[in-house]
Amino acid sequence: MDTHFDELLEFPCFQTFKVLGVADEQLPNDVIACLQIHAPGDYSPSVKPSSKGNYHALSISVKVTSKTHMETIYTELSALKLVRVVI
Repeated sequence: MDTHFDELLEFPCFQTFKVLGVADEQLPNDVIACLQIHAPGDYSPSVKPSSKGNYHALSISVKVTSKTHMETIYTELSALKLVRVVI
């Protein structure tokens, strides 16, 4: 992944990740477990269901320390089974 995060942000900083995934009660737990590996912290994401209830959108603020750290979090969250998109 070759992003320009380092040109746009000053690290360390807090970044809000939006995770869109299957409407499953395990989704928030999987996202938090992944974040605990890469950016340990006390997380409580906000969860919003889609209009038909098939998907959930999680918003979660994470302290990122570098461009590489941020790219790693995007990659690892995107790889989770229940996740469809990370923005």
